[in-house]
Amino acid sequence: MSWLDVPVDHPFGVATLPYGVFSTAADPHPRVGVAIGHSIIDLPAAVRRLAPGLMSAVAGPSLDALLAAGPSIWAELRAQLTMWVTEEVYRDLLGGHLVAAGDAVLHLPFTVADYVDFYASEQHATNLGRILRPGQEPLTANWKHLPIGYHGRAGTVVVSGTDIVRPSGQRPVFGLSQRLDIEAELGFVVGVPSVLGQPVPLTSFDQHVFGVCLVNDWSARDIQAFEYVPLGPFLGKSFATSISPWIVPLAALDHARVAPPERTVPLQPYLDDEKTPSWGLDVHLEVRLNGHLISTPSFDTMYWTGAQMMAHLTVNGASLRTGDLYASGTISGGSPGSLIELSWNGQEPLVLPDGSTRAFLEDGDEVVIRATAPGEGGTTIGLGEVRGRVVG
Repeated sequence: MSWLDVPVDHPFGVATLPYGVFSTAADPHPRVGVAIGHSIIDLPAAVRRLAPGLMSAVAGPSLDALLAAGPSIWAELRAQLTMWVTEEVYRDLLGGHLVAAGDAVLHLPFTVADYVDFYASEQHATNLGRILRPGQEPLTANWKHLPIGYHGRAGTVVVSGTDIVRPSGQRPVFGLSQRLDIEAELGFVVGVPSVLGQPVPLTSFDQHVFGVCLVNDWSARDIQAFEYVPLGPFLGKSFATSISPWIVPLAALDHARVAPPERTVPLQPYLDDEKTPSWGLDVHLEVRLNGHLISTPSFDTMYWTGAQMMAHLTVNGASLRTGDLYASGTISGGSPGSLIELSWNGQEPLVLPDGSTRAFLEDGDEVVIRATAPGEGGTTIGLGEVRGRVVG
């Protein structure tokens, strides 16, 4: 319970407390904030008054310093925040440092260092295998041995609400993509860096990863199809990746942790999570196109966990950096998280409630992805939303 009178079912309740960066018309300087109900805590102002020892972690115009501060500071700050919003004595002390969420402009919350996109959903990989390689085994021979991924482009990661310009490329004729798609994903935000040459084990996942965000990794399927052999995604994927403005700390997801699906192929020791704490996550997404619900994917079916993705990313000695973002790949368990699957590569266009049809995105279309996870005692942990509108 909070003296802020946050509704019990509000996704940004006391159990969530996500971090972001905001500004207002009255104070246009970007600063760190924490969402609680319909308000945002101006964190530097609150910490300066109530916990000055934590000031160095929250003083900048981004989450970068907080990400790098590490698990002990993350835990201390979260404990302070929980106390401030639940104990009545802080009503007057904190009240002056609250901003109405509706008055805030949200910014890209951290400096994206590197970006990696995985391909961790067996359902998605199987669907694409059937679409793109009919008559063959849908999963490639390596798929259940390791989390397949590729290195993306950090400079085109944008915050929710940024318009998405339709990309051009060879398909094989040169021109604007005619098969612009979405990918509903979960992103993992790295805080503490690692040492070059030293792999990071599964068991160190929560010592390096600060939290999660929602990702829409926009895809130009026609450009991608022509260019991807033999080296994989390039222009068809690098033009834009949208992320939600609020980063939900891993600590908020303790009650959403579940066992991943049963492994059907023996794993190398660095990926074998049978005897380690489970990092499957019971996160439920909804995807809306122009306001119409078109899909409800679930992350708990993902074959590979965020911990395994991190372990594989670093097993060759590649180092983590503060602000690294890696994403799960399309989440298609329960319901497909991309239009190429929903329309079966355009062969079966979606019929929307307003009577219009879609195989792929048209100019003016807006996609909104939201997600929630279960919290303690029946509470709801909200991951916010990531939205983007296609412009020609």
